[in-house]
Amino acid sequence: MKIAVIGGGPGGLYFGALMKQLDAAHEVTVWERNAASDTFGFGVVFSDETLGGIGNADPVIAEYMSRRFARWSDIDIHFRGAMHTVGGQGFAAMSRKELLELLQRRSIELGVDVRFSTVAPPVEELMAQYDLVLAADGLNSSVRAKFPESFKPSLDPRASKYMWLGTDQVFEAFKFFVKETDAGTMQIHGYPYSDEGSTFIVEMHEDVWRAAGFDESENEVFPPGVSDMKSVAKVKEIFADELAGFDVLTNNSKWINFTTVRNQHWRHENIVLLGDAAHTAHFSIGSGTKLAMEDSLALAACLHEHNSVEAALEAYETERRPVVESTQRAAQASLEWFENIGQYKDQDPVQFCFNLLTRSRRITYDNLKLRDTEFATKVDEDFARLNGSDVVAPAMFQPHKIGELELVNRVVVSPMDMYSAVDGVPGDFHLVHLGSKAMGGAGLVMTEMVCVSDIGRITPGCTGLYTDEQGAAWKRITQYVHGNSQAKIGAQIGHSGRKGSTKLMWEGLDEPLEEGNWEVLAPSALPYGEGCHVPVEITRAQMDEVREQFVAAAKRADEAGFDLLEVHAAHGYLLSSFLSPLSNQRTDEYGGSLENRLRYPLEVLDAVRAAWPAHKPLGARISATDWAEGGNTEDDALEIAKAFIAHGIDSIDVSSGQIVRNERPAFGRSYQTPFADKIRNQVAAAAGVTVIAVGAISSYDDVNSILLAGRADLVALGRTHLYNPQWTLQAAAEQEYVGAGATWPLPFKAGRRKPPSARTDAVRPRLSLLQEAEVDEQVHLRWTPARDQEPEAIASNA
Repeated sequence: MKIAVIGGGPGGLYFGALMKQLDAAHEVTVWERNAASDTFGFGVVFSDETLGGIGNADPVIAEYMSRRFARWSDIDIHFRGAMHTVGGQGFAAMSRKELLELLQRRSIELGVDVRFSTVAPPVEELMAQYDLVLAADGLNSSVRAKFPESFKPSLDPRASKYMWLGTDQVFEAFKFFVKETDAGTMQIHGYPYSDEGSTFIVEMHEDVWRAAGFDESENEVFPPGVSDMKSVAKVKEIFADELAGFDVLTNNSKWINFTTVRNQHWRHENIVLLGDAAHTAHFSIGSGTKLAMEDSLALAACLHEHNSVEAALEAYETERRPVVESTQRAAQASLEWFENIGQYKDQDPVQFCFNLLTRSRRITYDNLKLRDTEFATKVDEDFARLNGSDVVAPAMFQPHKIGELELVNRVVVSPMDMYSAVDGVPGDFHLVHLGSKAMGGAGLVMTEMVCVSDIGRITPGCTGLYTDEQGAAWKRITQYVHGNSQAKIGAQIGHSGRKGSTKLMWEGLDEPLEEGNWEVLAPSALPYGEGCHVPVEITRAQMDEVREQFVAAAKRADEAGFDLLEVHAAHGYLLSSFLSPLSNQRTDEYGGSLENRLRYPLEVLDAVRAAWPAHKPLGARISATDWAEGGNTEDDALEIAKAFIAHGIDSIDVSSGQIVRNERPAFGRSYQTPFADKIRNQVAAAAGVTVIAVGAISSYDDVNSILLAGRADLVALGRTHLYNPQWTLQAAAEQEYVGAGATWPLPFKAGRRKPPSARTDAVRPRLSLLQEAEVDEQVHLRWTPARDQEPEAIASNA
């Protein structure tokens, strides 16, 4: 093959070296606009997984890298005057300059034609003259910009500012310095990369950056290689204690807004994007160099394994994209956590440390426990202390109060529409459904959305609380739950609005009824989506009528024996559709600004609060984002939450979306938890209001991790409980928890131990005379090179 590589960074050079090793006959030419000695940055961090791949692909490079690595396993978190150390993590880092020099030498000795200080020819020429054109030209890729219709790039500049610096202080571990200043919260990401220095990245939200006066150089243009020394001087002043007399090192150091790069496609004819040109991931998760070198290895392998460039590039993208997207999801969660770090400034230090460690969802409680059992135990003890409990137990089995209502644990069965009622009356199906979930150990069981009128139903199969017969049927269910379990039971009441008069879910989700349909109401005469009903714009008189229907439903819920009531103001139903600008385009006092859009939902909430007993908690469910352009955002959700709290709610159930049919949600594990986190830590916790997290949460490890990090007070699971009604009790058994938070019904108690299911579960005889010695894995490994750490000694030696 004849290969052109645009960009002589680690990704491009490593790819060239690998291709020449696979077949020396390949002609590989690399163009690099900078000189060979132009190296920006300080340290590069690698995972053990990546190092294993490098070792398999090129032992020469791997062996040299291993001799230059700084290795450690500890993370030190400095927060509110204390340092907490967490071990068992495993890091390896080296100087970016040394890595680049190594890759340059290796490429050239293998016969790669590397042309430094040379701009590549026009890409059209390269496409015509070479079999493959590799665009490894970085974040601001000119090749990507040349073919936007093919690559379909998405560039997302973020809200925080950061500057890449170094220090001659050699850290012993990965360091997070989180510092509260007069301007706001700032943080340092620091780690050693050799026996001579450490990376020292300073980061803060742009609002903090401006408040601190760093924007003084905002309009100043710094040539390549020139650093913003005014800002560096200010950084040295602010972080003087952390630097402990050591110096700050610069290398093309200036303020940057991190940009997340995504591309729908990485290929255009015989061009392929690699590294930052194709994708970026925030530095708090891993290095771009690591990702680029992994790309290079995968691409070289696919080219070697396939008979055509087209087939190889297709295989490369198929193989590599899921890995990259997984990394980007974790990186997105991490960068958003750091953008919002100020909301945790008052958190308990141990909880803050756990929160930081689990920010990307790649590390969970169970994972941390395997790495550092001592710190995991400290987290459990701290959570019990914070919640006034004398018993150390898994977080999910710590009790919790919503207002005056006491729950034995923090697991909630999420509201799930069953579409199985007749004329709104719940029957034996609902008794078994909710009764089994209550007996399965959850602390709180929620009904599906119980509709406040016949035309407020979603489908003909939805339940209601608008007749006495329905109220009596619900009373039968609450009595069963109270008589046969420790669970409390809550009713969620709502009105379908424009999403009503539709088929049962399994007959056609959100599809209008063909027979027996009814008129649907909405704030504006706008359909939910293509093919849906055009609703009637609700009048003031109808608004009054619906409000009184909510009040009547609340009174029946109390008479039926429900312990908690939740008003459904999410998912595009009537109250939710008033809140969103996508569904509410009224021109009267109920439309326009968010304040106006809140007006009617708050009227309903006030009326329900007045009708619902004061000693029983009242909650609300909201959609924290509409997942659609022009709709509500998480910042709007904060204002909605503030308003609801001011009007007397005791809990807020934080969901998202389902406002419009053409939404584009970012699905993923625990994907809605960050919204609950933001509302809890910026609004609800200070008001004593319970926050419930929902959305693709399915393991007890995730439940515990969310609670321990302080992202929510309760966790609601839906489909997980459909799969296993006794999920909570089984989670207790698997965690070997025995206590008040998970009490087995007496007839079920014999089943609290998992029965043997195969020969592999049998007890094995001892067949060896001597036991194998246990491997003593070192939890805490520090980087301690043989070098005097005193700054004065370094100066005299120099």
